[in-house]
Amino acid sequence: MSRYATITVIGRDKTGVVAGVTNLLFKSRANIEALEEQVTRGQFSMTLQASWKAASFDENALGQGLRALGRELGMEIKWWFTDPKRPQRMALMVTREPHCLDAVIEAVNARRLKAEIVAVIGNHRDLQATAEKVGLPFHYVSWTNRAKAEEKTLKILEKAQADFVVLARFMKILSPNFVWRFKNKIINIHPSLLPGFPGPQPYRQAYEHGVKIAGVSAHFVSMHLDEGPIIAQESFRIKPGMTLRQIVAAGQPLEAKALVNGIRLYLTRQLDVHWGVVNQV
Repeated sequence: MSRYATITVIGRDKTGVVAGVTNLLFKSRANIEALEEQVTRGQFSMTLQASWKAASFDENALGQGLRALGRELGMEIKWWFTDPKRPQRMALMVTREPHCLDAVIEAVNARRLKAEIVAVIGNHRDLQATAEKVGLPFHYVSWTNRAKAEEKTLKILEKAQADFVVLARFMKILSPNFVWRFKNKIINIHPSLLPGFPGPQPYRQAYEHGVKIAGVSAHFVSMHLDEGPIIAQESFRIKPGMTLRQIVAAGQPLEAKALVNGIRLYLTRQLDVHWGVVNQV
């Protein structure tokens, strides 16, 4: 038996951070299985996955060491333990449109997605009844102040022990401060064939540009709007004379389909992100 943990380190960039964390883990007899770090505008971010043989693992000592190291470095260090055999814990973020939320809930209940929904977070209350009807905890977070909203949301995710996040037509932009904490663990659905028509109102952009084929993209969220690695896409033909309303109606079922497929690929570990591109393995 082994113990597994994910560790995140975030703060102002300085020398010795990677060495400090890896040396502490070496002393705890950890096997570092994955490590990714980056610096953006002076902000350091690292995500690390490690494992220990259960017989030689001291969880309390590790926690004390990481807390002390965080204070010494002036960094935020968080960690959580995972069991590869248990279902992944998924949090859903929503606004007002129900079709993606409905599709994910249905796929989980039908066991087509082997995950556990641990929280539904909305910046409006429109979908609260939908979530609570099937026994899911709903958390309303006002998004009038993004920094405070993200801080509250991160606390909800931490308390729920969410492994990854799905933006089920969540219509707000997340800051790098938020995204750093879930590197390649936030899945979004965007209603265009990225990289075409990023940003707001992509169906209207497609309509006004007169494209003949439109579509949707499930992708990982990165620090750059709608530029994260693409996981899955679906497309449809725009027939002559179709109105904007008809284009939206044709695209929404495909949004749900692509999002569920993207989550499925993520859960079955068929994805590998290399230099910003998703490859199926």
